Amino acid sequence: MFRYNNILSVKEYCELRSAVGWPMIPEEQAQAGLDNSDFIIACREDDVIVGSARLFWDKGYIAYLADVMVKPEYQKQGIGKKLVNECILYIDSQLKADWRIKIVILAAKGKEQFYEKLGFEVRPNENDGAGMQMWRA
Repeated sequence: MFRYNNILSVKEYCELRSAVGWPMIPEEQAQAGLDNSDFIIACREDDVIVGSARLFWDKGYIAYLADVMVKPEYQKQGIGKKLVNECILYIDSQLKADWRIKIVILAAKGKEQFYEKLGFEVRPNENDGAGMQMWRA
C-alpha cells in the first residue's frame, strides 16, 4: 500500500535521482533545494521511497513543478499522477479571488504525454516558444 506525505530526506531524494538516471548532485546542494521548496510530496511503499515531486512558487503568479520522480519499477501505477495532482492542489489552495497562477515544468524527454494527460500544454505551440534552460558550473 502506498503512503503519501510531505517528508523527503536528502538521502531519499538522491536515491530517487539515481533510480531515474539523473545526474547526481552533492547532498549539500540537494538539501538546499529541499529546504527551499514550497511544497514537497513523497510516496513510500512501507518505508521504501518510490517517488516524489517538489514545487517552487514566487507567491505571485508563477510556480515551477520540479523533480517529479518515480522509480521505474513503480511507474504506470498512478503514483506520478498523484504526486503532480497533489502539487496542483497545493497551488489551488493558495489562489485568491481573481488570481491566476501558471504552473510550469520542463518535462523529461519522452514524458510530455504524461503531463498533457494532466492538463499541461506542450511548448512550443502557436503562442509559446520552447522551454529554455542554462546550467552553470
